[in-house]
Amino acid sequence: MLCWLNQRYHDGRIATPAEASFRGYLGEMSLRVRFAYAGAIALAVTLIATVITASPGHVLAGESSPQPAATSTPQLSVELNKLEAVDKGCRVYTVVDNPGQTVFEALKLDLILFHTDGVIGRRLMLDLAPIKSSKKTVKMFDLDGTACDKIGSFLVHDVMECKSDKGPVEKCLDAITLKSLSNVQISK
Repeated sequence: MLCWLNQRYHDGRIATPAEASFRGYLGEMSLRVRFAYAGAIALAVTLIATVITASPGHVLAGESSPQPAATSTPQLSVELNKLEAVDKGCRVYTVVDNPGQTVFEALKLDLILFHTDGVIGRRLMLDLAPIKSSKKTVKMFDLDGTACDKIGSFLVHDVMECKSDKGPVEKCLDAITLKSLSNVQISK
């Protein structure tokens, strides 16, 4: 059977009987018919490619790419409100505003404290959770052994943990907006 399917023809190429009969048919066609036939094949290939690329997940030329389903990324605002001198050092007041419906069970920020001369003073973890939905919350933390007038700025280096009531929150650092009402700045 294989011998019959792979017969040799006059050009030395191995061809199936269907290819041989097609070649013979083309030999009998005029040049105009050959071009028309080639055009029809090109049109068929183009239509097939269009149908394949029009399936979900593909974009046709001139169309915009499909937009991903809207996911509501929670938004938080952390405000450095004031610094207050206390017996052991400095008390820092922050206001956390959560305007959305997400409840945060964990939100731990990796903070770097810079002195007024720009030198890193210390690294600390600030736990802001729990954070209720649609609520502003005031959080305080004490910096023992650091005078308020020696604090130049804070850097939110990273988010160490960010978890809502529905599970881990992706890109939590991007969702946080920072501002300061004191002369000490906070940035990320």
